[in-house]
Amino acid sequence: MRKLFGLLILGILLTATADVVAQSKRRIIQLSGFVSDSVNVLPGVHIYVPKAGRGTSTSPAGFFSMPVLEGDSVVISSIGFHRQHYIVPAKAPDNLTIVIEMVSDVTYLKEVQIMPFPTEEVFKEAVLALNIPMDNGIDQKNINAELIALMIKTTPMDGAANYKYYMDQWSTSAADRFQPRTNPFLNPFNWARFIRDLKQNKK
Repeated sequence: MRKLFGLLILGILLTATADVVAQSKRRIIQLSGFVSDSVNVLPGVHIYVPKAGRGTSTSPAGFFSMPVLEGDSVVISSIGFHRQHYIVPAKAPDNLTIVIEMVSDVTYLKEVQIMPFPTEEVFKEAVLALNIPMDNGIDQKNINAELIALMIKTTPMDGAANYKYYMDQWSTSAADRFQPRTNPFLNPFNWARFIRDLKQNKK
């Protein structure tokens, strides 16, 4: 029993060693290429060898480059496209360039009609049975044009209006910073208008 078990372990070790030796004899090939659909290049497409556990993704220009071995089965997959396979040929050159065209994977679903009621007659009966108030709940006094105009004049500025006013003042001051500053209290025309307005108000 022990001899049989030892022969079994020896056979497994020899098989694994033979696989390693066989893989070491396979040439390393630099596989490069472009992936596209019928119109444009495809970025972010996954290019990988499942058995070896190595892979890469295409660049924004649809280009990829990765080392592979002779006979490797390369999988090309992307969401929305059919998965493709490429087997590296045995007598491929050391630098192999390929162009892969992906095919769209489109699934058409059947049309679905969503209705809250089984038939149109039942829907009409339910609508007629509703007791909907015709009043929209808006007080007509609040729609008075004079009241709205008064509110527009007396309502203070909100945050956006204050910000706009500040930015206008800042841009004006930046444009006029090299201009001479005038004092409105020293302008005789302003005093003349002020005295005229006072006389008109007294009358």
